[in-house]
Amino acid sequence: MKKLINDPENFVDEVVEGILLAHPEELRSATEDNRALVRMDAGTSGRVGIVTGGGSGHLPFFLGYVGQGLCSGVGVGNVFSSPSSEQLYEATKASDDGAGVLYLYGNYGGDVYNFDLAGDLAEGDGIRTTTVIGTDDILSAPEEREKDRRGVAGLIFAYKTAGAAAERGDDLDKVTETAQRTVDRSRTMGVGLAPTILPAAGEPTFTLEDGEMEVGIGIHGEPGHHRGKLETADEVTDRFLKEIRSELKLGKGDKVALIVNGLGATPLEELYLIYRRVHQDLAADGVEIHRHYIGELVTSLEMAGASLSILHLDDELTELIDAPAHSPFFSQRGDELGAQNAGKAPKATPSAAKKASNAQAGAREIQRTPNPGPLKNVLIATANAMPQHAEELRQLDSALGDGDLGITISTGAKAVRAAVADLPDDAHPSEILRTAGQAFATANPSTYAALFGGGLISAAAEVKNTDQFTLTEATRALDAFQNRIMERGGAEVGDKTFVDAIDAVRKVLHNAGQGTPSSEVLTRAVDAADHTVEEGKNLISRRGRAGWIADRSQGKADPGSVAFLRIVQELARAVTSG
Repeated sequence: MKKLINDPENFVDEVVEGILLAHPEELRSATEDNRALVRMDAGTSGRVGIVTGGGSGHLPFFLGYVGQGLCSGVGVGNVFSSPSSEQLYEATKASDDGAGVLYLYGNYGGDVYNFDLAGDLAEGDGIRTTTVIGTDDILSAPEEREKDRRGVAGLIFAYKTAGAAAERGDDLDKVTETAQRTVDRSRTMGVGLAPTILPAAGEPTFTLEDGEMEVGIGIHGEPGHHRGKLETADEVTDRFLKEIRSELKLGKGDKVALIVNGLGATPLEELYLIYRRVHQDLAADGVEIHRHYIGELVTSLEMAGASLSILHLDDELTELIDAPAHSPFFSQRGDELGAQNAGKAPKATPSAAKKASNAQAGAREIQRTPNPGPLKNVLIATANAMPQHAEELRQLDSALGDGDLGITISTGAKAVRAAVADLPDDAHPSEILRTAGQAFATANPSTYAALFGGGLISAAAEVKNTDQFTLTEATRALDAFQNRIMERGGAEVGDKTFVDAIDAVRKVLHNAGQGTPSSEVLTRAVDAADHTVEEGKNLISRRGRAGWIADRSQGKADPGSVAFLRIVQELARAVTSG
């Protein structure tokens, strides 16, 4: 591996530090870790905010489109990894000035869960959020499963149109509709010629034989539609056009915007060969290329290859795509009406900068109660005990998933313990649950952490207006916890996920009579969860990573269910010993 880097573990943080040092008049950090960035005037103009985010390694994608006429904020993840819900939440708060915030990002599981969780946190602060997800990668799923497609370079069109709509003062619903219409009218196809090397791994993400190309490759090196022999620039471009035009149905008089994108190591000359062929093809059918962008706009570190994105314009999208925009990585003058300001970095006025600083420094008021109960101490004790189960969960998850569940539980438990311990002793139970959920989801932003943390935050909202955390409130909280996890994760009872174990415990709580000692209820809950885990071994996993291996999951315990069982066991021990 030959890279101009320092310690691979510090790669992303040092890159972001360099960007902030280079562009101090255009970008500022909304967090101490510099993983939530916003434009200098974010949250001060009364306009709709637009927050994006994703893994690093794709510059200028994501954070490169934070600026005038584009996005207002971004969450920055590790290389090819989602930003945490906490980072996205901070970008949301810093971007909001009362008009609400649009979440606009690509269709990747970790991003979806963490943006959803950030929205839950923002909702608790009275910030309205909406979501539009990019799904332009045409070969990542068939047309009848369009909503399952990946979001790649075509998302830039949505940054541009939604950003222009927000800039002119459109409300959140209109900005959201504009972004969704743009996504619906955009298609992308790419081809990979050589792999990328992750700084922390030092190994190629995939291999290609000499003379081969990967057709339909993803921007993380995900396998495409097929591999074949390397073709000429015209032949590759014809492939792009055949697939994209089969869905966009372009004809005489139509107008389009184009992106011819390099993936990181493709000479600009080769991109212009692709544009040449696209122009010839569309012009022959009377299709007008109204605006084009050629260059490295969405990369995958040093991957060789290219992609073509086409947006089928309508009259309003044409106006918005032409509007001025500027970020440290993207500049467009727009029409003459906006030309005097286009291409210049937005500068915060002194009052705006002061407001932004105050918004960043402001802390949410802690809800308190005269009857806090034992929940705080019980959660701290449970969190203290959970890291001892990390190795067991790692081994279980290695058999059915990617082996990171042990780390998720261990780091999450430590974060929960620290965060909950910092709360005042009279913190309301809803405050304790929300704090635990936020800490767990942020510590290691995996799918399990985001789902579990989001469930806790939903449970917190359910009991926000109660005076005491009794069995009735605990039952309502667990109902909300399960419902949110099912809503966000898509799993049903019987799919062999931790929803099964949650449901078993939930039924115990519903069937427990008033006055039943909490220790007795928890003993029954442990037995029910344990029975569900054992019975579940006979099932075939239908959701999550384990669902990918289908029949091979039979005979093995679901790792997420075992993790939930261990949590219930430790809760029972904490209540009994307390």
